[in-house]
Amino acid sequence: MPMPAGTLPHRLYRLPTSAIAVSCRARRGDDEQQAAKSFPGRRRRDPHVFQIEALRHVGVTEIVLAINYRPEAMYNFLKDSEDNLGVKITCSQETEPLGTTGPLALARDKLVDGSGEPFFVLNCDIISEYHFSELIRFHKSHDGEATIMVTKVDEPSKYGVVIMKEGTGRVERFVEKPKTFVGDKINAGIYLLDPSVLDRVQLKPTSLEKEVFPQIVADKKLYAMVLPGTRLTGWPPPASTSLGTSWSTRRPSIGDGCLIGPDVVVGPGCVVEDGVRLSRCTLLPGARVKKHACVSSSIVGWHSSVGQWARIENVTVLGEGVHVCDEVYSNGGLVEPRREIRSNIPNPQVVK
Repeated sequence: MPMPAGTLPHRLYRLPTSAIAVSCRARRGDDEQQAAKSFPGRRRRDPHVFQIEALRHVGVTEIVLAINYRPEAMYNFLKDSEDNLGVKITCSQETEPLGTTGPLALARDKLVDGSGEPFFVLNCDIISEYHFSELIRFHKSHDGEATIMVTKVDEPSKYGVVIMKEGTGRVERFVEKPKTFVGDKINAGIYLLDPSVLDRVQLKPTSLEKEVFPQIVADKKLYAMVLPGTRLTGWPPPASTSLGTSWSTRRPSIGDGCLIGPDVVVGPGCVVEDGVRLSRCTLLPGARVKKHACVSSSIVGWHSSVGQWARIENVTVLGEGVHVCDEVYSNGGLVEPRREIRSNIPNPQVVK
């Protein structure tokens, strides 16, 4: 069927950590400016829904999930969500885990329709502001074969760093956990690929990031676009969401001079005081982060608090009603509910 004038036949292929994948066909790519940044709703939701809704807002009409883990759960998800989300959702089931490249080969016939249009690839655990329209425009502005989104981090030595050419965004190389500073941008898990990339993949367990992307870099055909984080200097903050809970109209309170993002979820009723730094973290409803504290790659539980100048990182999880005192450091602490943390947690451990 011919596409209406001014539309883009995009497809999306999404790869969560549990080897779920998605292929989507989109009608257009220009209308998500506000809609993709907030997800209004009044019901309980699976985290996958946030991505799908953002994609729907740029015109996605068809999704294919390539799955191997607990397929029955995904089938139930499809049945319940297809009509509510207004998209067609089908499955492509793996008989063995195929990494992040093999599933692309498995769904090759769904991704190639002769139009030559690119398709998306996303990791399902990416929760952020989705800049799909900007990514499409950037991808079409260069002569590359693939575009990846990258994000800035404070401590790049913990990740694989993407070295890109300033001005053009062409990726020059990847450096895995560098010992010295070479850059501060890492893979954000959002890609836009030309169908020709599928010529590089095989139906076997392989890594898109470690095996296919370096090939494209060698051919000077891989480009990167920086995924903007959310920088807040006062009111109003972006609409807040909380995973697995009902949407609430109680807006969080955000102080002055805060730096928030990327990949931050701030629940209803939360208080974030002046000068706070949040990245890759979730604040559950009623949580409070006090002045100049830093929370990174962690979860702050319901009605818990993080003291002034405290630092919480490395998958620290605070249970309900936990109080972290001022200037305390937690490196991967798993803290049971209703505890007060007065001293540092220098190494990952359970605090009872």
